[in-house]
Amino acid sequence: MEISKAVQLAIVFSGVFLWIGMLTGVWKYWQIRRSELSRAHYYVDIAHRSSLLYAAATLTLAALSYFTVLSEDIALWCVLANILFFSFSILVYIIHGFLQDTSNQFKQPHRLGHLSLPTWLMTLMMIALIITELLATAILLMGTILLFFR
Repeated sequence: MEISKAVQLAIVFSGVFLWIGMLTGVWKYWQIRRSELSRAHYYVDIAHRSSLLYAAATLTLAALSYFTVLSEDIALWCVLANILFFSFSILVYIIHGFLQDTSNQFKQPHRLGHLSLPTWLMTLMMIALIITELLATAILLMGTILLFFR
């Protein structure tokens, strides 16, 4: 059975995100045990939960890539685009959890450790994330719908 690179990559990253979710779950538990309020840092919790959600989302991308009528190259680019932004999001959450520098990355000034990021940069990153994830997923979804409802 021939499995496309897009499907292979999505399955592998689904496993990677699941594993990161498990590791951040251990980190979350460790912080809960050490906290007087029995809580982990806000972004440790977000890193844990988002990793698990992105694992499932990436597995869905694998299924859409498997059934799409689109070319293998288009499917691969759509999967790569989503994986890039999923990975970047998880990394940012882990960094905020490690640095414990904010409980809301959108609160101004935008903190990243001792740095203050410009508002335009945060806006640009969010617009890029929204457009890329929605468009790449819509393309894969349409390719699958075309297979099932021709």
